[in-house]
Amino acid sequence: MEHCILKVVLDTPLDQRFDYLWTATGDEAMPQIGQLALVPFGRREAVGLIVGIEQSSDVPADKLRQAIAVRAQLTPLLPRWMALCEFAADYYQRPLGEVALPALPKNLRVEKTVSLDRALKKLAKQAAGHDASPVAPPALNAEQQAAVDAIADAQGFLPVLLYGVTGSGKTEVYLHAAARLLADDEAAQILILVPEINLTPQLEANVRARFPGVTVATLHSGLAEGERLLHWLAAHTGRARIVLGTRLAILASMPQLKLIIVDEEHDPSYKQQEGLRYSARDLAVWRAHQMDIPVVLGSATPSLETWYHTQSDRYRKLELRERAVQDAVLPKIGLIDLERRAPREQVTDGLSETLLTALKRRLDCGEQSLLFLNRRGYAPVIACDSCGWISNCARCSAFLVLHKRDRLLRCHHCGWEQRIPRSCPDCGNVDLQPLGRGTQRIEETLRELFPAARVLRIDADSTRLKGSAQQAFDAVHRGDVDILIGTQMVAKGHDFRNLTLVGVLNPDTALFSHDYRAGERLFAQLMQVAGRAGRAAQKEGGNASEVLIQTRYPQHPLYDALRRHDYDSFAGLLLEERQQASFPPFIYQALLRAEAKELQTALDFLRQAADCVEHDGITFNDPVPMTMTRVANMDRAQLLIECTSRPALQAFLKTWIAALREIRTRVRWSLEVDPVDI
Repeated sequence: MEHCILKVVLDTPLDQRFDYLWTATGDEAMPQIGQLALVPFGRREAVGLIVGIEQSSDVPADKLRQAIAVRAQLTPLLPRWMALCEFAADYYQRPLGEVALPALPKNLRVEKTVSLDRALKKLAKQAAGHDASPVAPPALNAEQQAAVDAIADAQGFLPVLLYGVTGSGKTEVYLHAAARLLADDEAAQILILVPEINLTPQLEANVRARFPGVTVATLHSGLAEGERLLHWLAAHTGRARIVLGTRLAILASMPQLKLIIVDEEHDPSYKQQEGLRYSARDLAVWRAHQMDIPVVLGSATPSLETWYHTQSDRYRKLELRERAVQDAVLPKIGLIDLERRAPREQVTDGLSETLLTALKRRLDCGEQSLLFLNRRGYAPVIACDSCGWISNCARCSAFLVLHKRDRLLRCHHCGWEQRIPRSCPDCGNVDLQPLGRGTQRIEETLRELFPAARVLRIDADSTRLKGSAQQAFDAVHRGDVDILIGTQMVAKGHDFRNLTLVGVLNPDTALFSHDYRAGERLFAQLMQVAGRAGRAAQKEGGNASEVLIQTRYPQHPLYDALRRHDYDSFAGLLLEERQQASFPPFIYQALLRAEAKELQTALDFLRQAADCVEHDGITFNDPVPMTMTRVANMDRAQLLIECTSRPALQAFLKTWIAALREIRTRVRWSLEVDPVDI
């Protein structure tokens, strides 16, 4: 009988490789690195990843446990994929098992045997069914063609920023570049990332229509586990030539990967905020470098980090300055000054007379309008005028938001819900009033003001059921909606051809945020939502597309740049401010967060953490409570550290993490490298 020692990593907080004895039975093949193994772990069984095979172990023979089984029917994961996981684990300071195992479909990680043969047969059957005449691609303009040529002709690693105004046809550049690559290389695989799940159906439909004979896989958290396994296998076996997905797809196994595309690369959704706090965009660039292939980062409002890299010639910039559809022009952006409005102009439930008049004009012309308000619910809070009581969440440092249709108060942070009180809990006053406005309240107001209009609200509350978001977007595309009300779900990526008016409500709060990224995010958000208007050629005699922003600060530099569609100068201004203040990308950061039942306990732990090792060359800021201090009955604090050298920061973090793990505490803590929310 043949024996060997399997070095296995598991999905545990322990940064350790566990040794297991493997003994061959019958004609069983020897295990391979990159295969999965079912092993005993404590009192349970777990699936782990084989990362090494040796002939001996430092573990005493009487304590060495036998591996139960090896998943031999699955082709081993390649060394390049394992190197990607090792890099992510090393850079983001997490155990390898916590990176590699969650990147695999859950059905591969369960204890019971999964029928991979059945899944592969189903995959082959599906691939045979996708055969139709391809949709003819539209002609490209000169800027688009130049971008396609630059991407398709790239030799080796090339990070490219595809910087194009909204509606400039970036998707067509992606598809034409993909077509060139698939025609030149019969085995090539292409990975296309989008920031949110609700953007995948539209892109998938376009890809399948353009490449009907090509196997296309999708990977995102909204898939059922069996479906996710099928699509993952398609990518892993190389059968899927194109893989579409959200941030988790960057860790997909793709043996013939030749091109990576990151659409809306600036979007914060590419940063994972739990567990392995990785940036899918940054891993995409690293993976492209590892594979020696091009990576395309597309955006109308690039992240400042990406913009900085183009200014320093680390990335190549390709520009699309015109809209792709002939006679389609960027909308005119106007500001409605709520502070100095005309004396007689009325404001009805947060909607100015100017905006309401514009809505009526679009309705009369049979054109669609969008009202953007990044606040769901009916009202942010209910209050008592008599004693000043406000609907605070008992478990969080937040308000309970009024959801009128559900007759509930709901916390958007911890999920706590309660019925709306009949009277004030403090003084008994029955006249409780909603303060502020959410999407539900705006919807109610518009239905009253325009009873004949077809009004639709799209937000996290209205699209809870699977498939409901896509049904709502389909209704807009069909023209079954006159006025669309939405949050950031509607702000990006959607091509509404009959939409000519965008109204923006209450954007000013981000202008005065303590978060130094707030201005960058607000500008990107407003540029993106403004880009939903005027994407089709203007109808003869129709209204020119426009964007109306209600604000009390119309003189703010952000709005001035927005009116001119001038991202270049605004980004330059922000970079100057960042450099003067020593903020990223001119410095490198890590954030240690702590949670405890009492705030003082969390702060005490952070102070102890700051003193547990020497930190020459590393700047430690004072521990402070987080902005949202209490969530789900846990108080939260944070400690920000900074360094002018990325390698020096990484070297320190390795030492620091080891020391932190030695501290005996009941505090829950986590470390985030390159934090985006401070």
